[in-house]
Amino acid sequence: MPYHRYRAVHDRVALPLDGRAWPDRRLTRAPLWVPVDLRDGNQALAEPMDTPRKRRMFDLLTTLGFKEIEVGYPSASSTDFDFVRHLATSGAVPEDVTVSVFTPAREDLIERTVAAVEGLPRVLLHLYTPTAPVWRDVVLGRSRAETRALIRRAATHLLRCADGRRGGGETRFEFSPEVFNLTEPDFVLEICDDLTSVWDASPDRPVVHNLPATVEVATPNVYADQIEYMHRHLARRDSVILSVHPHNDRGTGVACAELAVLAGAQRVEGCLFGNGERTGNVDLVTLALNLFAQGVDPMIDLSDLDTVREVVESCNRLPVHPRHPYGGDLVHTAFSGTHQDAIAKGLEHHVRQAGELGLPPGEAPWAVPYLPVDPADLGRTYEAVIRLNSQSGKGGVAHLLRTHHGVDLPQAMRPDFSRAVQTVTDATGRELTTRDLWRLFRETYLLPGADGRVRLAGWTLREGEPDGPGHEFTGTLRVDGEERHCRGTGGTPLSALADALTRAGVPVEVVTHERQAPTPGQDDAPTTVYAECRVGEATSWGAGRDPSAPTATVNALLSAVNRARGGRS
Repeated sequence: MPYHRYRAVHDRVALPLDGRAWPDRRLTRAPLWVPVDLRDGNQALAEPMDTPRKRRMFDLLTTLGFKEIEVGYPSASSTDFDFVRHLATSGAVPEDVTVSVFTPAREDLIERTVAAVEGLPRVLLHLYTPTAPVWRDVVLGRSRAETRALIRRAATHLLRCADGRRGGGETRFEFSPEVFNLTEPDFVLEICDDLTSVWDASPDRPVVHNLPATVEVATPNVYADQIEYMHRHLARRDSVILSVHPHNDRGTGVACAELAVLAGAQRVEGCLFGNGERTGNVDLVTLALNLFAQGVDPMIDLSDLDTVREVVESCNRLPVHPRHPYGGDLVHTAFSGTHQDAIAKGLEHHVRQAGELGLPPGEAPWAVPYLPVDPADLGRTYEAVIRLNSQSGKGGVAHLLRTHHGVDLPQAMRPDFSRAVQTVTDATGRELTTRDLWRLFRETYLLPGADGRVRLAGWTLREGEPDGPGHEFTGTLRVDGEERHCRGTGGTPLSALADALTRAGVPVEVVTHERQAPTPGQDDAPTTVYAECRVGEATSWGAGRDPSAPTATVNALLSAVNRARGGRS
């Protein structure tokens, strides 16, 4: 590949920072979040949003708790202009929300932008101009001095137009030196300080200087160095909100934003799930939930993440990838057997620990392997956490049977049923649903006990005296259609039945067994009995499930016998 055609960022722009402080800092609070889905995200759509879709997205953003929202580029299209007017006249903007609108540094476009926001009580007017050398030379055809003068004239005109805005209201200003990360740092500093003065910024009416990585060209530490340089050197720093707008061309937009906040940024612009030109804007959902997963209040409500995703997909007409962090369909799902086993054990431990602390599971501290957050905190269920395919293991199989069907397999029995699952998934190459899993358990263990080559046509079980020989089992045994009388005794119903079968010519020895009592409070809830038996040279597991505990016991032993002798008739 012709790698020699490209230059490293260090050869394209000066990086004057030394003695950097950001690597020693920690993220302990959320920055100001500014969603740009309705402007920057909308510009990236093959089918830009109309007013109904824009309104649905806007309502979602306010519901989530965003306090500043960039709603459009009014001079770019009638659709954008009309939507801003819709917000101004419909009463849709909550009292604590500031509307931001975007404008290039052209007087006629500035005037149309200001006209669009008439009647809105809280407005941020966002001015932008490309400043990087390639853009100055190729796009603008201007020198540094000419570019700086153009920006100053535009900022002055914007101020003049805003002062004449009918209806008054609170107006603040933002400037973005587009492609900041490829612009000479001293030049950006000159421009930003100039505008801080032009707009007469103060601590109670700060200006926003937004420093976009318009095209991501370097590792995140380089962007952090550039942001820290500006953070240290901006004039009237207490009157400036330092903002960042990372893109994702290198796939590290989230890391760029997080390191930029460590470096002094106070505000982050991005989109829900990262929609945007090329590879997208930085993803505000991932950024916010990364903080949440570290015990930091993200300051927005993502507790119903599936609904958020549904609205975003509908408005953008773009799908969210199934493996997208936090919000994808499969992000909480484990197919691997080792992962499933760890998750299942972790969920059981979490419930026990919550009980020991006297807390509901939803309020107890979270520490479950492979799940950085509790899916329930995002409005997700546990149904999708463990799913079955050919990669799955015994822990996941047991977890799903217990969770969805109340069948708690003994530890020693789990490998046996896992092999049955593996046989099916290897043969079909597909995932098994929980319904498929129950059907397989029933066919593997329950049906052989009721419909096998060895069955009981009728039977009775008599309890022995406390000091007597124990239980006595009698019945009519059918073996491959031939009837035989059987009778046996033993210390338990299972051992009495085993003795009866052995005397009737079907030798069986109970190796181990477990009884799972019915769920308390449920009428006609079944008892489940699991039995491992040695039948001749073979050893096999069986299971019985019935509201009658003796019937469940009989069926469990017959299941093991029939499976050892070749299954059902």
